[in-house]
Amino acid sequence: MGSAIRTRFTEEFGVEHPVVQGGMQWVGRAELVAAVANAGALGMITALTQPTPEDLVKEIARCRELTDKPFGVNITILPTITPPPYAEYRQAIIESGIEIVETAGANPAEQVAAFKPAGVKVLHKCTSVRHALKAQKLGVDAVSIDGFECAGHPGEDDVPGLVLIPRAADELSIPIIASGGFADARGLVAALALGADGINMGTRFMCTAESPIHDQVKKQIAEASELDTELIFRPLRNTARVASNSVSREVVSRLDAGGAFEDVRELVAGARGRQVYEQGDTELGIWSVGMVQGLIDDVPTVDELVQRIVGEATELIRGRLGSLLA
Repeated sequence: MGSAIRTRFTEEFGVEHPVVQGGMQWVGRAELVAAVANAGALGMITALTQPTPEDLVKEIARCRELTDKPFGVNITILPTITPPPYAEYRQAIIESGIEIVETAGANPAEQVAAFKPAGVKVLHKCTSVRHALKAQKLGVDAVSIDGFECAGHPGEDDVPGLVLIPRAADELSIPIIASGGFADARGLVAALALGADGINMGTRFMCTAESPIHDQVKKQIAEASELDTELIFRPLRNTARVASNSVSREVVSRLDAGGAFEDVRELVAGARGRQVYEQGDTELGIWSVGMVQGLIDDVPTVDELVQRIVGEATELIRGRLGSLLA
């Protein structure tokens, strides 16, 4: 083990390194999460990747067979045609003895009300300072603040991390995890300098040996540039950042031409996106990836990645930055 970087987040959440692998639909499964936990970072199983609350209980048990270190579960509340049984998923998380939950999506009030009495720490992911302040007021333990660079839902304000993170640091008193655009030691050191207590990485963890997606998808992430994403659903004010492919470009073009959600529904079906990860054909559907893919060019093991980030961050702080002080 190299040296450790201690922050309010590592202290309060009981993890070794200030690095989080947040929830990713179809990707946040036991093998990846356990590898992240074993590397000393905080991994999250994605609850809604599991078809039922019972399946989630089994996935948590499977993860515990692979690691004895702490890990969490992500539960994202998004507008869906048929809402999943969120309360049952929450119950499954609590009964499984999970002590850390990442919440995302809608107002976390009902999440906090369910999890806090059960002694579960809540890390809420949001894309604006106003939502972060609301979450803090509701009693979450930390927030993950997600800049415009991120994969998935960047919100509608288009504020990049370089402004959003220090803005959040100025306003909040609870620990902050910087999210969106992070892949390496430089990002971690920058986030700490901006006032955050750690970083969240999605795309970077997708592109690791233990990530449960097809090698062809990892290969494409490693080869792609920061320009290879699309913002879909902008006209519907439900923006999502996804990989640029024939499907996402068609979605953008139909909606820009005045189309409604009905006109793109079959293109954006979750089942199609899932097939991308399973079959490795990156043109089969919509799949999430961040601009940060431009900084990713290899497929390391999770342990190699985390050690590299923390080791290089330590060198950067001690060496390069220290040497600038006359």
